[in-house]
Amino acid sequence: MGILYYGDNLEILRNKIQNETIDLCYIDPPFNSKRSYFQIYNNIGGEQDKAQAQAFIDTWKWDTRAIEGHQQIINNFEGRFTRQSIELIRGLELILGKSDLLAYLVSMTLRVTEICRVLKPTGSFYLHCDPTASHYQKLVLDAVFCGQGGDFKNEIIWHYRRWTGKAKKFQQLHDTIFFYTKGKDYIFNPLYIDYTEGSVERKKQGVLHRFKKGEAPVLVSDGTLDEKGVRDNDVWQIPFIAPSAKERLGYPTQKPEVLLEKIIKASSNEGDTVLDAYCGCGTTVAVAERLKRNWIGIDITYHSIGLILRRMESFGENVLKSIKVDGIPQDIEAAKALATRQDDRVRKEFEKWAVLTYTKNRAVINTKKGADKGIDGVVYFATGADTTERMVIQVKSGGVNRSVIATLHGDMERENAKMATLITLEDPTKPMKEEASKAGLYFNPLMGKNYDKIQIVTVQELIEQEKRLELPLSHEVLKTAVKQDDSNSQLKIGF
Repeated sequence: MGILYYGDNLEILRNKIQNETIDLCYIDPPFNSKRSYFQIYNNIGGEQDKAQAQAFIDTWKWDTRAIEGHQQIINNFEGRFTRQSIELIRGLELILGKSDLLAYLVSMTLRVTEICRVLKPTGSFYLHCDPTASHYQKLVLDAVFCGQGGDFKNEIIWHYRRWTGKAKKFQQLHDTIFFYTKGKDYIFNPLYIDYTEGSVERKKQGVLHRFKKGEAPVLVSDGTLDEKGVRDNDVWQIPFIAPSAKERLGYPTQKPEVLLEKIIKASSNEGDTVLDAYCGCGTTVAVAERLKRNWIGIDITYHSIGLILRRMESFGENVLKSIKVDGIPQDIEAAKALATRQDDRVRKEFEKWAVLTYTKNRAVINTKKGADKGIDGVVYFATGADTTERMVIQVKSGGVNRSVIATLHGDMERENAKMATLITLEDPTKPMKEEASKAGLYFNPLMGKNYDKIQIVTVQELIEQEKRLELPLSHEVLKTAVKQDDSNSQLKIGF
């Protein structure tokens, strides 16, 4: 069973996930570094779209949201926070001042507190971070978990290789993953590494043994080696996903599936529930599904929700239909509420939802704020075995009239697109329909039929009639995921 929540993870954790219902939580939140981890929301040309990236890389600002969160902790809102958490934030304020870094730590304290609450007494938590603020993050985790009977278990180092430039320092080639448990009695399944020829040397009774491939191992008293293999340690040598790898989905911060496989196998069993409160492109939920776990994913952008739904298609139609998606508009009132949100972090979510819903999550979202030239998305459709054309899409939540269609017609021609679609929250007027009709027809040779060059689709049709683009789509926003199969797993697990 899988559930995707679309919205702010703090609100969802507090209002929709009950106490002690989660077996394992892994989060890979935006790191508090100056790097743009979420480049999927950047302009293609490389100039950062700060407004859209704010939901991620620029969330940590000392603003009204941070002040509200800070006050909740200091005043122990609804008795949610440990004494250690309150005193930690007080102390950090003295050291850091009311800074962006403090805002980041306040945000994480709010969310980690709720994650601890929803974990079962036997549950585990893994926080993925980088060295920029990992030392502060550990203080936050100690205050939340150890402050109420939990325990710190490991600082896991994910070591990888990549080109990091020529800065005057050692190359930074690792991330940190903190492993905590909610209680003393928790789920843990030891992982084992296969033997490789000539790689394992151990002493037993003063004799040096070299185990070769196929040779029966000898049990060693220190427990590091037994019949299952070499017990895994806290340094994980896992490469980045290669650009040409079938696993790569085009999401900049995507983590390797084997990384999540290790975590999920070690700290949960089949049928358990795994939570990822920053689920991004869905690596956690995809691996959880493959390993027969129930799962819950939360993300603040519909772009990510759309990517995850595309990714889950690889598990088959039955699995896709079984996924519950919570938070997307189910009626016109909900669509209006999404369109009128004042939160800067999700200002364009209505447009993204409309474009991706209409194109069955295949469109490319235009994230250029203020310079989109009237285009919210582009979708590529097939015209032959190896040929494609483009459709531009514009979304309007209000103020539609004939001139909107005339302008869209001009945008279509400027972009050398063959077709255009207007998705509107308001019903189109008669002059709008007449203006669209003047654009004429487009003949698609693959389908052998004519289509209106400019089409008008209402949000009501999207929701109530489930109207979707009928053209044969060719451009995949997300590369088709490999058919899911656990047979190639390199991890051994001991019970």
